[in-house]
Amino acid sequence: MSNFTHFSHFRLGGFSETRVLKPLFFMIVMFIYTLILCANLLLIVVICKNRSLHEPMYIFPCSLFVNELFGSTGSLPLLLVQILSDSHTVSVPLCFLQIFCVYSYFCVEFYILAVISYDRYLAICYPLQYNSLMTFKKVAVLIAVSWLAACLSVVGTVSLSSTLQLCGNIIDNVYCNNYSIVKLACSDTTINNIYGLFISALTVIAPLIWILYTYMRILKVCFSGSKETRQKAVSTCTPHLASLLNFAFGISFEVIQSRLNMSGVPSLLSIFLSSYLLTCQPILNPVMYGLKMSKIFNICKSLFCSKALIIQLNR
Repeated sequence: MSNFTHFSHFRLGGFSETRVLKPLFFMIVMFIYTLILCANLLLIVVICKNRSLHEPMYIFPCSLFVNELFGSTGSLPLLLVQILSDSHTVSVPLCFLQIFCVYSYFCVEFYILAVISYDRYLAICYPLQYNSLMTFKKVAVLIAVSWLAACLSVVGTVSLSSTLQLCGNIIDNVYCNNYSIVKLACSDTTINNIYGLFISALTVIAPLIWILYTYMRILKVCFSGSKETRQKAVSTCTPHLASLLNFAFGISFEVIQSRLNMSGVPSLLSIFLSSYLLTCQPILNPVMYGLKMSKIFNICKSLFCSKALIIQLNR
């Protein structure tokens, strides 16, 4: 018989030796969360309100912005509470709810990035057939399938982990992490590991292979095409590539943080590694798409300029 206990809460061990810096951490995370909310909400409203932006190349990034709000809201408010807390405990149901939100965010991000690469592939490689190949119905189906597939896969992950018999309740992270909970298990985790590998292949490896294929085709067209074609490819693909590289960078941090022994790493660096993916990606995406996609940038610029003019006239 395994010596397991039924726990009512988990303790987050990633906050050790940070009591003196709690106010600073709180202000930084609060500022980042506010910035994420404002930037992503602004671009969502701009894209939804302007009919000229109701095109696939803007609708897909809009889905990314919605996902950034979902992921950050599912993690950062609880992180703010934990920074101010002295016990750093979270109830078991709330912990699994956070796992669902964070992991769904990861999966949706990969799927939407793969969908955007497909959209750019059609636009650059098949420009004359693009409108017939990428219809609004197809756009809606691709977005819906991305969200549904991500949520269903994570439901399976959470369901399997919630039935495990645990020998401890200390999670070595600043937020609830499924792999950390599996490591606490006294019972057999073979099914969890097999399912985890299957979902990783479905949500990470498959989208990356597809993205690699589409960019190989795009590069082939660029090298054999005109200068105008190359400029169009660079202008439309740069935000996507920057977002993809940053997300891959953050996933690497997540793997390092959860798989390796980080006991010798300073607390500040450990917290940075843990929260990088939850903070940098939601900030980078609206900045990259807002600045690099000229149509969105010009509408935002005209919006702020008109507001500034109204304020000056009212003085």
